[in-house]
Amino acid sequence: MLSCITLLATSVARAQSAPQPGSERRPSTETSSPETTAAAGPWVPDLVGNGTVDESAAIQRAVDRGAGALRFHKGTYRLTKTIEIDLDRVGVCSIVGDGVATFWMDGPGPAFRFVGTHRGTAAPATVQPAVWRNERTPLVDGIEIVGRHPESCGIEASGTMQLTLSRLTVRETQHAVHLVDRNRNVVLSQCHLYHNRGVGVFLDQLNLHQINIDNCHISYNGGGGVVAKNSEIRNLQIGTCDIEGNMGGPDSEPTANIWLDSSNASIGEVAIVGCTIQHTHDAPQSANIRINGRSTPRPFTDELRHGNVTIASNVLSDVQVNVELTDVRGAAITGNTLWKGYTANLLLRGCSQVVMTGNVLDRNPRYHYGDGAQAKLGVALTDCHDCLLSGNLFHGAVLQDAAISIRRSKRILLTGCSILDYGAVGIRLEDVSDSRISDCLIRHDKDDRSIALQQRDVRGTVIQPDLLNVEQDDEK
Repeated sequence: MLSCITLLATSVARAQSAPQPGSERRPSTETSSPETTAAAGPWVPDLVGNGTVDESAAIQRAVDRGAGALRFHKGTYRLTKTIEIDLDRVGVCSIVGDGVATFWMDGPGPAFRFVGTHRGTAAPATVQPAVWRNERTPLVDGIEIVGRHPESCGIEASGTMQLTLSRLTVRETQHAVHLVDRNRNVVLSQCHLYHNRGVGVFLDQLNLHQINIDNCHISYNGGGGVVAKNSEIRNLQIGTCDIEGNMGGPDSEPTANIWLDSSNASIGEVAIVGCTIQHTHDAPQSANIRINGRSTPRPFTDELRHGNVTIASNVLSDVQVNVELTDVRGAAITGNTLWKGYTANLLLRGCSQVVMTGNVLDRNPRYHYGDGAQAKLGVALTDCHDCLLSGNLFHGAVLQDAAISIRRSKRILLTGCSILDYGAVGIRLEDVSDSRISDCLIRHDKDDRSIALQQRDVRGTVIQPDLLNVEQDDEK
């Protein structure tokens, strides 16, 4: 009996000493010392998180005293100034919100700006000891940034080594992620960059080698999805992302879901793999993938075209042009499905060493809702040389010159393709030399007036008419 009474008394005492539901104080609102905070969390002290109080100064203080890991409780943290993270001065730093912290950016500029001092490459010998000690792998994870000022942005970084952005949501800003100056070995993973006025991932006047963008939703950003301008970019990997509708309205400036422009710089060594990339054809000159490879001169060659691009296993639809390559040297376009290109499915201009194989370009009537039947489709090569088109399936009426149009080009091999129910013309050749067209199945069983192959000013080119199965029309 005595032991039972003792146990009962102990249980009551424990119950009375335990915190009651709703009575806990949030560590993020405590004014404890840095040492106490670090031991307890490390939660950022002196914050309210109600979306009303300006938290900029308190967060900046936590950064400046070198707190390192800055963790935020559930709440809405209002900022009116950019949180400046000078990595060389404050040391390694992370911003972590566990998916429950939202930052309202009520001022101009980025919510968080990371500044490092790395001026080397990705080679280990070029990374200074101070960079490894103070600056490596700045991290943002599990937060949301919402722009509430017309000039607000999400994250900006320069001079960083191994910047890592994960499980980040940015919306309603100008640019969601803005990389400038020089960075190396960047990772964006599992991020939602949604409905921003500018660009989702903006590589802007940047020298950047090694960047991985994977498993992200990059959608409805008015200035483009992933955009590189005036930048030297190498080793850009975009994989298994959903990239949609990154254009403005009918009166907006032309852009693309992925737009890589080598003008005034150079871009090469790019892989775009396993993504769904689509929408919207209503925007002017919209494209899913647009790459301009014409780059700045190099002293040891006259070649101005950069490239080495892989576009593989993507789902591409509902824009003016699905894939548009200009002055690109070295590209593999493999295993993609392309449809609803309202101007064309694929445009190559001034390109060489391009392989297009194993792609499906089908007009599926199930997509003829709205104005879907008006998509023109088609593939056009202009001023190209040394290209291979093999093993592709083209199906459905093309509402322009031909399903495949080749102009002012040479040393083109077109072989082993099925071109079916294509409309007026299957293949059109104009001013083509030193090429070969063979082993293609070209049939239009629904229209006896269709022309399998149409040619004008074709020289030194082998064409196997016995494999065409329908009449040729030779224009002189």
